[in-house]
Amino acid sequence: MHKAHEALVRGLSEHSRLAEEDVAEVSALSVTVRDFGPNEDFIRQGDCPEFSALVVSGMVARYHLMQTGRRQYLSFHLSGELPDAQGLFIQRMDHGLCAIGPASVAFIPHRELLRAFVRRPSLGLAIWRETLLDAAIFREAITNNSSRPMRARMAHLFCELFFRAQEAGLSRDNRLQLPISLAQLGETLGMAIATVNRTLQELRASGLMDFRDGELTVLKWSELQAAGDFSPDYLHMTKLSPP
Repeated sequence: MHKAHEALVRGLSEHSRLAEEDVAEVSALSVTVRDFGPNEDFIRQGDCPEFSALVVSGMVARYHLMQTGRRQYLSFHLSGELPDAQGLFIQRMDHGLCAIGPASVAFIPHRELLRAFVRRPSLGLAIWRETLLDAAIFREAITNNSSRPMRARMAHLFCELFFRAQEAGLSRDNRLQLPISLAQLGETLGMAIATVNRTLQELRASGLMDFRDGELTVLKWSELQAAGDFSPDYLHMTKLSPP
């Protein structure tokens, strides 16, 4: 099985129970893998893609491009995730996708995925659930950016990314490689760079976490969750079997 197929099976298995036939269907999908550098786009706002992207390694981000050229980052995606599965069902992309740090991305033809859904409806349901989890992350991001104070807003984002990485087996002890710049943190959380620096210094001083040189270190997980008003319930990590 190709590394990309293994990543997809692992990612879907975090929330859905796949039968052996589903895994075999995934293994038969054609994949083209490309490596991208930091901030390099692989899907642009307005594109009409014929392929779905799968994160094989590294991290990618979904963003809106504003008329000013500024980006609003909407979500971050880890190995095993399909950040644009909804592109199967919409004609034109209303957002862009780029690498955050070096990343490897596999491209799977839409036509093959749609045929696989016909042969294995349970696989189609698992990928549909992936898009529903994306929507849950969007809803939480809206609440986070509009209702929480700055310190809680940043702590919540760190908690979410750390929790998702843990569930995917991508963190090491209490550390996570997180190649997000301070400017990108600001463009994610709706903060000016001065506010990002001040808020990050407050969190470091609290002794709950540290973030520097592209690495997040969680020192007191329960306390960081409380500081960020974070509960993982919205991530729906309970595995579901097909009906």
